[in-house]
Amino acid sequence: MKPDPFIESQEANLSIHIFSVSAAMVGVCLTVIGIFSVIRSFSKVGTVGDDITGIDAVLFLAACLISYVAMKTRDRARRLRLERCADTLFLAGLALMVVICMFLVYVLNQRG
Repeated sequence: MKPDPFIESQEANLSIHIFSVSAAMVGVCLTVIGIFSVIRSFSKVGTVGDDITGIDAVLFLAACLISYVAMKTRDRARRLRLERCADTLFLAGLALMVVICMFLVYVLNQRG
């Protein structure tokens, strides 16, 4: 049985969205690392926030690369597995970003 063209386009859209948003989130992570560096230079106190943000950037980069591979894959079953993997990494990155934001708020409240 041939897959529905609408479902095929929806699956392709998922990869495109994960690809573009993950790439943007890598940039957000780099900005947050810069913010932690500024905080460190003013307070002379190091935080683990920039390390955690670096890990988060790697999660988003992995989601971005896997979704790119999924877009290029012709085999539907393999594409679906790659999309699921990219989606899981992306959601893990978002969850970690929430933790980082809470940590950033805590650090800023302690310094200010």
